[in-house]
Amino acid sequence: MMKKRSNGYGKMSESSTVTASSTSREEAVEWEMRPGGMLVQKRSDIKDVSAPNIRLRVVYGALRHEISVNPQATFGEVKKLLTGETGLQPGEQRVIFRGKERENGEYLDMCGVKDRSKVILMEDPSSIERRFIETRRNAKIQSAHRAISDVSLEVDKLAEQVSAIEKSISNGVKVAEVQITTLTEMLMRQAIKLDMISTEGDASAQKNLQGKRVQKCVESLDALKISNARIKPVIVTTKWETFDPPPTTPQWEFFD
Repeated sequence: MMKKRSNGYGKMSESSTVTASSTSREEAVEWEMRPGGMLVQKRSDIKDVSAPNIRLRVVYGALRHEISVNPQATFGEVKKLLTGETGLQPGEQRVIFRGKERENGEYLDMCGVKDRSKVILMEDPSSIERRFIETRRNAKIQSAHRAISDVSLEVDKLAEQVSAIEKSISNGVKVAEVQITTLTEMLMRQAIKLDMISTEGDASAQKNLQGKRVQKCVESLDALKISNARIKPVIVTTKWETFDPPPTTPQWEFFD
């Protein structure tokens, strides 16, 4: 029931009550700018879950996808759904509808998206460049790992030869000096190969490890060379056995 106009004793009039109520409703309304410059009442964050989903046809290069989505969803939510279909992260996607790239915060229904509408999905150019750089970087790292692995196998073989020489010298057997010199040169070649390998991250740690192995083997050979020089060569003499000359052939006497 509406109140009557005040009679002068401080009661609120009917007009003032209506004005206050209208002002309160206007203050509760929030406004937003739609694409195209139209000012409308701001959409509530609560979606109408009763609204049936629509089918959205997505063209991604030569591929075709179809997803089901709420018409009151945003293009940002559409990108999240497309991540599972395409493998592209939302930040790597560009969604085109009616010839215009759509922002993440734009709503489907407000942009005119309906059931069976078609959108075009493109990969962001900067994302393509980043992926190309990352692919090259990974290929470089894998190549470095393979090269270091090859050097490691060679060092394993040479280290076995160093151990064999060390065992001989410790047993007092003199080794040909050329054998030690040749083995040292072969180890230095592996060190040069390691220096030529460009590495980063874990590959750098593996490279340093193999470098230390080569250095340790070379230092061992230097020490073995000194020890080997102190060993006097063993002179083996052969005692010859003498034999008596065979008996001469007897002379036959002839008789008439």
